[in-house]
Amino acid sequence: MIEATELTKRYGGRNAVDKLSFTVRPGRVTGFLGPNGAGKSTTMRLILGLDTPTAGRVTVGGKRYADLRAPLRTVGSLLDAKGVHGGRSAHQHLAALAASNGIPGRRVDDVLDLVGLPADTARTRTKGFSLGMGQRLGIAAALIGDPEVLILDEPVNGLDTEGIRWIRGLMKSLAAQGRTVFLSSHLMSEMELTADHLIVIGRGRLIADTTMRDFIRTNSRSHTLVRSPEPEKLRALLEARGWGVRLDPGGGWRVDGTDATAIGDLARDHGLAVHELTPAHSTLEEVYTALAGDSAEYRAGEAASGKEAVR
Repeated sequence: MIEATELTKRYGGRNAVDKLSFTVRPGRVTGFLGPNGAGKSTTMRLILGLDTPTAGRVTVGGKRYADLRAPLRTVGSLLDAKGVHGGRSAHQHLAALAASNGIPGRRVDDVLDLVGLPADTARTRTKGFSLGMGQRLGIAAALIGDPEVLILDEPVNGLDTEGIRWIRGLMKSLAAQGRTVFLSSHLMSEMELTADHLIVIGRGRLIADTTMRDFIRTNSRSHTLVRSPEPEKLRALLEARGWGVRLDPGGGWRVDGTDATAIGDLARDHGLAVHELTPAHSTLEEVYTALAGDSAEYRAGEAASGKEAVR
């Protein structure tokens, strides 16, 4: 497990992480969410010993990262896929990581095959890699020690559709093996498909620590999606009843304040055809945006503060 207890990191007069406590358990994919400036990257750096806490502590398997004898065998991480010397090949980079932790050299070819980097590509210098190729190399580096814990920051960045499906399946399969998977991403649609549990922070503090299902169910606003070949006429009827009507991004109306039965009866009574009538709940993106909005450090349209964000 990853366990944070009253974890605090202060930069000057500002807390990037503020008395943050949570547990990331094995056997599931745990999503880590928060707006820019929330302290996500700082928290991950604290877990990996790249920063020192001002107060509190964080452990992996009961030990500080610095106390792990062969850390890559315990924890695999991807924080910055560009953190590779451009003059080295992917194979050389992974071989150096393996040697540093006493990992057999044959593991290099195993992980290159696992992430889909061909042998000829793996022997070329990484400075010519595309964003997606660099991301696959970063994931290979995280997996080199066959670790029990994976910490991944934006792992789908730069991947195509096939790559996104692959990394989603990989994370789920690793969790199913009993490993601990800790995932940060701004891609809410993908997080909703991948994560079982969520830890949400804002301004360095814990906002939510719950299952994906409970997070959406507890915080979402239920509505009914209705589509009609006469949308404006239907909207007028719905609004006349005092029900809330919003345009759905996929087309049709989202109706609040009533249920599908009442909407269907209303359309029938006025001779309107209805092509879809579906009870629905908010998406993870909608719930997260509403819940974390007050914790956003920077928003579009606001004047720049001149201070660097701590993400």
